[in-house]
Amino acid sequence: MLPAASSRTIWWHVYPLGFTGAPIRSDDIAGRRTVHRLTRIIDWLDYLRDLGCDGLLLGPIFQSATHGYDTVDYYSIDSRLGDEDDFRALARACHAKGVALMLDGVFNHVGIDNPLFRKELSDVRAGAGSDGADAIGGRLFSIVAKPDGTVDYPVFEGHGDLPEINHDGAAAADLVGDVMDYWMDRGADAWRLDAAYAVPAGFWRRVLPGVRARHHDAWFLGEVIHGDYPTVVQESGMDSVTQYELWKAVWSSLQSGNFYELDWCLKRHNGFLDHFIPQTFISNHDVTRIASTVGFGSARLAAVILFTVGGVPSVYYGDEIAMTGIKEDRLGGDDAVRPEFPERPEDMAMGREAESMRDLYRALIRMRRDRPWLSSARTVPVEVDNRRYVYDVVGSADSDAGDDGRNPGYAGDGGRAGGENGESLRVTLALDPEPTATIRDAKGVVLSL
Repeated sequence: MLPAASSRTIWWHVYPLGFTGAPIRSDDIAGRRTVHRLTRIIDWLDYLRDLGCDGLLLGPIFQSATHGYDTVDYYSIDSRLGDEDDFRALARACHAKGVALMLDGVFNHVGIDNPLFRKELSDVRAGAGSDGADAIGGRLFSIVAKPDGTVDYPVFEGHGDLPEINHDGAAAADLVGDVMDYWMDRGADAWRLDAAYAVPAGFWRRVLPGVRARHHDAWFLGEVIHGDYPTVVQESGMDSVTQYELWKAVWSSLQSGNFYELDWCLKRHNGFLDHFIPQTFISNHDVTRIASTVGFGSARLAAVILFTVGGVPSVYYGDEIAMTGIKEDRLGGDDAVRPEFPERPEDMAMGREAESMRDLYRALIRMRRDRPWLSSARTVPVEVDNRRYVYDVVGSADSDAGDDGRNPGYAGDGGRAGGENGESLRVTLALDPEPTATIRDAKGVVLSL
């Protein structure tokens, strides 16, 4: 059977352009030659599986001008990464090894060089008087001709080279649904919906059911930074959203020595789990790496938290070997957190700390695999202090809440998601005299560091 993404999948998150060493900033898209870098990731699938992950979450792979989030062609693989044959080969390799494949869909905006945008821009300029509300409603972009002969259109968060798509009309829904179908027909299993927080929830509600009707195991993760997560999930029809609240509480509590913040956030997290299972993470392609934020010792505690609370965990490539990297607010400021990896795992230089961190990740993921009920488990505080925190992780009796049957991480599939037989874990975190953690079950110590 082909792998299906679900609330029990553990993802290894890779930014392909950086991972494969592709040049990020290039002015001449038409003049690029095709370089078959994407298949380099195939050699890392055994590494992914050895770590314990069973999902590969890829950052942008479609033709773009620079960083991948300025899409030029949704139907072509970025020539810096290869071509469609390379994608098919990667998808086949993933499925042969039992790895689900998630693609990054940048459907809130496009790159300014996108031909679809360029054509509408040209059409509006050619017919400056025909841009009323009805005309705009039928377009893919909300371009308006101004009396002085210039044009205006919405852009993403002030970036003039990222025109926003008009999500109110049918053109956008037709395009996004078709793009999703196209790549799922060629091997994708799931979609990360980039900047989903900037897209009206009703748009996803119009698009996703049709994709599910054609691809029954499709799974959708929305990038949502802030807001009412349960309402977003309910109104959009997405399966999960990014748990940025928990990400912030983890690093902030460890950095400042204030576990009260983490405890408060986990109470909110329990509430989210009543409705859906959030995607949990401690680093990603947009933020400073956890080891740079809190140091090696506390980064180990962050990993313990990641794998002992309910959620759909993702491991950002390199975190499992204690890589560092600081995101900066400047051109190229993301490069340090989106590094190149060697062509093969055996070429990776591994020091003592890297090996120690990888061993910890393996042990934590193995522990989670042995206890699938953890995906929907709730946390119960036992002892809370600034620099010491003890909590129980308890299987949820209502772990099918908010699920519609697609996600086997819920009890409704007849699995062990409910934590039957009173299954639970006790997690003890301490920052003094140095960062330590202990995980116990009814039989004794499961893991200690």
